[in-house]
Amino acid sequence: MNMSNQISCTDRVRLVNATRSRRVLVATKAMSENGTPQRPKTTIHKLVDYFGAITVPGCYDALSVKILQQSGHQAALVSGAAVSATQLGEPDLGLLTPPEMVRRTSQICNSVPTFPVIADIESGGGGVLNVQRTIKSLMAAGASGCILEDQAWPKRMGTIRSVVPQEEFLSKIAAARQVIGDADFFLVARTDARNTSAKRGLEEAMIRANLFTEAGADAHLVGGLRSIDELRMVGEHTGGLRVANMVEGGVTPICSTAQLQDMGFHLVCYPLSSLYAATRTLVDVYGGLAATGTSQDSWENMVSWRAFQDILGLEDKYATEEHFNSVQGPASNIEHKLRKVKGLVKPHTRSDN
Repeated sequence: MNMSNQISCTDRVRLVNATRSRRVLVATKAMSENGTPQRPKTTIHKLVDYFGAITVPGCYDALSVKILQQSGHQAALVSGAAVSATQLGEPDLGLLTPPEMVRRTSQICNSVPTFPVIADIESGGGGVLNVQRTIKSLMAAGASGCILEDQAWPKRMGTIRSVVPQEEFLSKIAAARQVIGDADFFLVARTDARNTSAKRGLEEAMIRANLFTEAGADAHLVGGLRSIDELRMVGEHTGGLRVANMVEGGVTPICSTAQLQDMGFHLVCYPLSSLYAATRTLVDVYGGLAATGTSQDSWENMVSWRAFQDILGLEDKYATEEHFNSVQGPASNIEHKLRKVKGLVKPHTRSDN
């Protein structure tokens, strides 16, 4: 994109943002029934306030999120593509259902209690009622947030995608906002409008990002950005908190969290890095076993038995078990006191014999 195109694009974005249509403003006002001007800050907001920008790696099961947490990260993303691959063995074409995603997210959250987990719910399962049900289920599962996207159904992969009308997605944001209320739940609105047109896609994506933030999303994610210049433009010409999506092999250049923070981003997601790495190791180990009949050549790429048990917290489980097995429970104490009152338990006397 040359400079003249950049200028015309950004000017149009400013113009559209300055002259919102009446129907969009009505949808925005309908977002909150209680009229509260400012919602309480969520855990994710507080992390961004403290760190400026945070790296949010992807996970796909209880083990991967344990390793993620123990590595020192502040939050995790449950990637829909990763769960589709690991749970169904299928590509990211919308075959994973919201209840399946909720169940996997619940397992992940139970594995790391109190650790912030954001779930990718794609379109939310259908219309506004589906979105509300999905988010309620995620909140009950212990999730700290979700990513809701405007891609049209059926879902497509690659660089050519279609999106639902703005008003339809604004209704979903309003519905989501209603069920979230003041809960500690972070709502990210994703737009895939960049992938709808090489000429006007970026402009449309930035307009949508601003609309979605005004309508009640806590942050926005513009998918499919093609260059550093496009990342910078989103950082300069959109408001609110911004989420960058870093997919190895995708169209968006891979940048560090520090670089993206300088461009104006606040959350930097790496949804598939861990799955790609695990897959590479599985291919090598299984291939080696098939070729040689032994795992000896792969030992250097494996963790030891001891290290694996440390990740799972085996010693802590043993300590907990020992603690409770060595303590007489309250029911036994009460029974002993009753028996003593009834004279069934003789007081201990010292024998001189």
